[in-house]
Amino acid sequence: MEKVRATRFLSSFANYGRSSRPLLSWRYVAPMLCVAAALLFGLLTTAAQDQTKQRETPASRSPSPYWAFAVNPPVAADDHAPKKDADVPQHLPGSSATFTSAQLSDLFAAPDWHSDGHPPMPEAVARGRKPGLFACGYCHLPNGQGRPENSSLAGLPADYIVEQIADFKNGLRKNRYPKLLPGAAMTALAATASDAEVESAAKYFASLKPVPWIRVVETKSVPKTHVEGWMLVASSPARTEPIGRRIIETPVDLEQTELRNDRSGFIAYLPIGSIKAGEALVTSGGAGRTLPCASCHGPQLTGLGNIPSIAGRSPSYIVRQLYNIQRGDRTGPAVRVMQPVVAKLTSNDILSIAAYTSSLHP
Repeated sequence: MEKVRATRFLSSFANYGRSSRPLLSWRYVAPMLCVAAALLFGLLTTAAQDQTKQRETPASRSPSPYWAFAVNPPVAADDHAPKKDADVPQHLPGSSATFTSAQLSDLFAAPDWHSDGHPPMPEAVARGRKPGLFACGYCHLPNGQGRPENSSLAGLPADYIVEQIADFKNGLRKNRYPKLLPGAAMTALAATASDAEVESAAKYFASLKPVPWIRVVETKSVPKTHVEGWMLVASSPARTEPIGRRIIETPVDLEQTELRNDRSGFIAYLPIGSIKAGEALVTSGGAGRTLPCASCHGPQLTGLGNIPSIAGRSPSYIVRQLYNIQRGDRTGPAVRVMQPVVAKLTSNDILSIAAYTSSLHP
């Protein structure tokens, strides 16, 4: 409609000389033509901007990014990696502990390389309970920092952790992708754990102090990766590729991560400019697209009351949660207030928010 009006506006000048009235001098017509041309350019530019905004639809209408929802690909029968000798003892520099490969694969015994670095683990965290309750510390690690495929629990309010386990148990935190095993496992474990076990684990993780665990780097190119072990790992032979609109979160040292060394963290490669874009969204709300995160998560985004910290945590995890809340896979009273906050966020918005929050000190 605006383009039609502008075209008619120009046509009126083109047809002006056909009237019976005297022709205007060019020195009068020329400025008016310039004004008309500027008006048309402005209208066309606005239309193009409107089309761009329309293309940036909420993330709920976009496919979930594989790099955040990392699902292991099917493994062919002849494609299994060579197995390590189950009885070969493994060691870490600076640790007196020793674990065999078999022990490192035991879901009912969290490998504790640095027992002097945390309080004594309760039974639910250290060993779980056979047959159905895996050791919480196996996946979330004894230091509570976790890995990209699960979550960091260190320093979260105990009541919040208890609430989330209840949400898993009651179907309020659903798993959209059944093949995403870590999420499906949490649903099953929540149904198995007793109230006492949940409370002891929640108090333990709440007592831990979160530490910097993820180093963030803005870059144009990243190591080529593939999904393995429910996270992204560098492919071999080593080569690079453009990052595009992705966050590539991968172990700093894959061998140490496979040994479940809770002092070997992760690196997150971010698109250039994503931290600054995320800061604008997080601090100001992005001109009405969302609300400033500090109003609920605290001035430093390190939590407020029973509301969790989001500073310095896995960007892959943050992306998954924002998608899950926007799409209704996470519900319940505590999440309900977040639903209108994330409703308008696009995929780029979610990426930028996760980039910024992961860059903060936990």
